[in-house]
This record gives sequence, structure tokens and C-alpha cells, in this order.
Amino acid sequence: MAEYTTADIRNIALVGHAGAGKTSLVERLLHDVGVTGRLGTIEDKNTVCDYEDEEKHHGHSLSAAVVHFDHGPKRYNLIDTPGAPDFLGAAIPVLPAVETAFVVIDATRGVQTVTRRMMTICAERRLPRMIIINKIDAATPDQLEELVEHLRETFGNECLPANLPTGGMQGVVNVIDAEDGETDFSSVADAHTAILDQIVEIDDSLMAGYLETGTVEKQALHDAFEKALREAHLVPMLFVSTRTGAGVKELLDFTDGWAPSPLEGNPRPFQARTGENAPEEEWHAEPNPERHAVAHVFKVTSDPFVGKLAVFRVHQGVVKANSQLQVNDEKKPVRVGHLLTLCGKEHKETDRAIPGDIVAVAKVEELKQNDVLHEPSIYSGLHLRPLPVPEPMMGLAIEPKSRGDEAKLAGAIHKLTDEDPTFKVERVAATHQTVARGLGELHLRIMLERLKNRFGIEVTTAPQKVAYKETIGAKAEGHHRHKKQTGGAGQFGEVYLRVEPLGQDAENGFEFVDDTFGGSIPKQFLPAIEKGIRSVLSGGAFAGFPMTGVRVSVYDGKYHPVDSKEIAFMTAGKRAFIDAVGKARPSLLEPFVHVEVTAPNEYMGDLTSDLIAKRGRISGTDVLPGDMCIIRAEAPLSEVMNYTSQLKSMTAGQGAFHMEYSHDEAAPPNVVQDVMASFKGHGEDD
Repeated sequence: MAEYTTADIRNIALVGHAGAGKTSLVERLLHDVGVTGRLGTIEDKNTVCDYEDEEKHHGHSLSAAVVHFDHGPKRYNLIDTPGAPDFLGAAIPVLPAVETAFVVIDATRGVQTVTRRMMTICAERRLPRMIIINKIDAATPDQLEELVEHLRETFGNECLPANLPTGGMQGVVNVIDAEDGETDFSSVADAHTAILDQIVEIDDSLMAGYLETGTVEKQALHDAFEKALREAHLVPMLFVSTRTGAGVKELLDFTDGWAPSPLEGNPRPFQARTGENAPEEEWHAEPNPERHAVAHVFKVTSDPFVGKLAVFRVHQGVVKANSQLQVNDEKKPVRVGHLLTLCGKEHKETDRAIPGDIVAVAKVEELKQNDVLHEPSIYSGLHLRPLPVPEPMMGLAIEPKSRGDEAKLAGAIHKLTDEDPTFKVERVAATHQTVARGLGELHLRIMLERLKNRFGIEVTTAPQKVAYKETIGAKAEGHHRHKKQTGGAGQFGEVYLRVEPLGQDAENGFEFVDDTFGGSIPKQFLPAIEKGIRSVLSGGAFAGFPMTGVRVSVYDGKYHPVDSKEIAFMTAGKRAFIDAVGKARPSLLEPFVHVEVTAPNEYMGDLTSDLIAKRGRISGTDVLPGDMCIIRAEAPLSEVMNYTSQLKSMTAGQGAFHMEYSHDEAAPPNVVQDVMASFKGHGEDD
């Protein structure tokens, strides 16, 4: 039985750019509260959170890791997330599981790409944020003062110090409690006044009393502080050094008293229906142990010792070991066997999980990331609002080195895609390749390493081919007579049809219309004609890529009462369609992507010129604080498929970017000619 209550729980995600010290901060906290006897380090490859082989080898967090510990009566669940842009898909899904995000920033490097993205995503999801400025021992007072101003300029005046370094970065002073004192920069009195003014602004009656008396009762201040956090009216800044331990105890004490519990945080954005045909509406879980249980899975992993492990957060009710819970809309329940609390790779059994708890269950193969577990209730279709996970656009063609590994590879890929929503593998019929897609070069490299290390599968790789689409630009007519006589019954079918552009906004990209009359083609042969046409749609009429945006109307034909068969009309329909497409101004559509590049200002001119040279269109540029800029553009995927290495070369490793699919657009004539030249064409049909 748990000795803590929901009010005692503090659920926190540590987010921010790679190298800011998130893993080191978790390590320091675990050490200082007595969970670990020795302080682990990234260099020694012995931290609690970075326990995977790939993490130790690369020296980076590559997946979210959960740890728990007790600090007095408080129960902490910390989730350490990766900070590399390629692994945002592991960081974003944990956000609905926590009440607070610690946005960790390196005091010497300041605001970076992932810092901005996670601050924005947390704000959009109404998740309270605290900025943790780490490595203060490596910074000067002037650097820290400049960083505070930079943060306020970048993220708003609601960002205010809740403590300040003192004693030559050897400690911190809490400016909410203290009204004066010595600091390494700034003024305690000014910081105290600024943060109290910001807190009381959230409550008119509290502000009136504060202006009149100059004081605020502690409980009223606490309530106003948490309301300010929930409404993003306040983003406290706290200073620590994970190397020396400065500010870490104070961070824990501050979190004990001021961070929201599951009873106080903003509700998670569930959606539900009260009946099968009822409209979907927002639904809020209540952290009440007496209500029906509701939990959501935010991480799935394949543990080599316990099998598939699903990590979930309990939002409502109590989940007990060996209980039966439904998954999403499935009527058949799953058995939640052994409940496990996590501390890195270590698992410990528990008999129950109360509202706010984060636990795991092993060997429930049905569970996937973002699934909702629940006891039966009046609600149906219960799910979380979709998360803003970036779409994987960088691709690599893969195939197993050993021929006998095809089935084994399929099973391993299924497990890896269950774990990571930004890793996808698909067979692209247009290019005849099996393509693994990820968020970047590093992401794909790590996933291939996992294939080898976990499952013993090696693959060969090749560059991804661009998946163009064929279409037409004009109306045209086509005709083909299929006649075959080899002795005995023959084959006969004749088809006249017309094609016309359907437009890219059509739902299915293809329409088949029967315009025949007078029995020129018996109705039983029309499905065969459509089947022949669809075989061209999937394999391409002139360049070997799928075709879209076409309406086909069959308006005439001939048949033979003995020799006409489905195969004859299928062939005739296929050939008539190819004939018509060749006269209908055939063209190619190529995929375009949204590209957002963040880099130092000095490279803006070179980067914009390079994107324009890649047929890109610049949609906007912004100058950011800290001598940085953002360039937004649309560009053909074929031109930016290898942009990661090019950007690193152009910006001396200081640039970062992400891209997402935008739309398809007509390819220029030179591209169409090159692609068509490599197409082998359609062979003769049997």
C-alpha cells in the first residue's frame, strides 16, 4: 500500500536541448536523496537514466527514462527526456503524464533550438513550466545576468528568477521568502518585489490587499503562485550546478512547496463521447480514487528481461495488480498483471497505483503508445487529444543482409515502431523500396543500431528515392481492342474511354464512371475494366509512380458472346487508359516540405541563397534574441533529403532544422524528363 497520497505526488518532465544537463540533474537528485550511493556521470557511462547500450556509446539520452524517489512525505516521478532534435518523438509523448516541465538550460550556451520548441509545445498544452539554469559554476555573473534578460526577451516578462546565485555560485537565495541579501548579480530586493508583483497580479483581491499592507498570507500566496503557473502568468527561473550540487537541495525544497500536485495541475486534454452516436467533447479526469480508473500509456519499450513494457500514468481511480481494464474502445479487457515502479532499468513490484502514480505493466502485447486504459463507464471513444509529434521525413531504403531475415526484420520493426511514433517503415510501391523514416540522420542510425543490438538483424541501406506521383493536365480519349486467338476459345474485348483531371483535392484521387449505353459492354465486365485501370494507377502509366487526380469515363466498346472474358476487358481497359494518359498532358507531382532552419545570424544570407538554389521559396525570416535567426521555407523534398550534413557544413555545426510534409506540386520539365527516361515502360500483356 502506498504511504503517500495524491497530494504528495510531484510528476515532472525534464526537457530541453541536448547537453543542458538533464540526466546529470536527475543523477544529482537521486544521489542527494540517498537512492544512489555514487554519483554517476555521462563520461563514466553509469547514470541511472542512460542505461541503453546506444545511450552509453553515444553519450546522449535517446529515450525517455522514468525514476522515482521519496523526499520527506513527497513522492517524485521524474521523466528524463532526450534533447537532440532527432529524438523529440521520445520527449513530447511524456508531457500529458506530468504536471510540471523543468526546461533545463545550459548557463554557458543559453537558449537553443529544442529549448524554444519545448517551451512552445508546453505552453500550447497548458503545462506549467519552470526554467532550470544549470552549470552556473561554469558561468560568470555577467553571463547569468545577460541570460536572464535573454530569457525574458525570448519567452516573455513572465519569466522571473525565483532564486539567485550567491557566494560565488556556491549557493542560492530564495527571493520569494527573502526580501534582501547578497547575490552574485542583481538584487534580492528587486527580484523579490518583481516575482511577488507577478504572483499577486493573478488575483485582484489579493493584489488589493498586497498593495494596502505590503504582505501576503502564505497560503494565499501559494494558491496564487500555482494559479499563475497554470495560466502561464509566471515561469520561475531557478539556478543549479549539477557538478557542485549548488542549488539542488533548494530546488527540491522549492518543488516540494510550490510545484503543483496532480490535484492542482491543469487537466489533461481527453476527448470522449457519452454514447455511440454522441458528438465528441472534451473530458477531464478527476484525481479521485473512488471513481472508475483511467490511465494513459505514454511509453512502450521492449525490455530484454521482462519483454514488452508499457509505462502509464493513472489520471483517475485506482489501478490494482491483476485488474481487468479496457483499452480504448475495445470491449474485451486486458489483464494488468504485475504493476512495476521504475527507476531507470530497475523495476520493483507494487500492488496498486493511485491517481497521479506512474507505473508500468509487462507483457501486455495489445498496448501501444497513447492508448487509454479504463474501467467500464458511460464514456466511449476515450482518448487524448493528438500530440504535436513531428512527422518523420528523412528516409533510408533498407533490406536485410541475410535473405532468411525478412520475417525476423518485420517483427523487430513492429516493436521499434511501437516504441517510437516518429520512426516509420513502409513499403513504397512507387519506388519498390522498403523505406525507414525518421527525424534525422542520427535518429535513423540509432534505430539501425537497435535492430542489430537488440534483435541481431543487420541491414543494407541505400538512398531513398523520391516518391513522385503521376497525374494529367487535360482531357483525352483512349481506345484499345484486345484480341487473342490461339485455338479454341479466344479472348476479345474492346474499350473506348476518356480521362480528365479530377483535381488534387478529391478525396480518393480517382473516379471511375460508367457512361456506356445500349449494352455495348455488358455490366459484368465493367469491374474488370476498372481493375485494369487501377493496376496502372498503382504502378504508373508513363514514369512508374502511382497516379492520382484522374476521372475515367468508359463510354463505348464491343464484346464477343463467346470469346469475351474478364481478362480480355481488364487488358483492354488497361491499354486504353495508358493510350489516353499519353494524350492528356501527363505530368509529375513532387512532394514539397516545410523547412524551418535555426542558425546564427551571420549565416542567414548564405542559407537563404542555398535554399533558393534548391528551388525553395522563402516564406519568412525572423531575427531571434541571442544573435540567432529562423528561416522558413518550402522546398522540394528531392533537394533537401540530405540537408542535415549540408547545414552542419555551412554553419560549422551550429545550425538545426526540421521539416514536415507540405503538399505536392508539379515538377519542372527537366525533372519529368529525367524520371521518364529511367522508366522501362509496360511490357506486353499475356
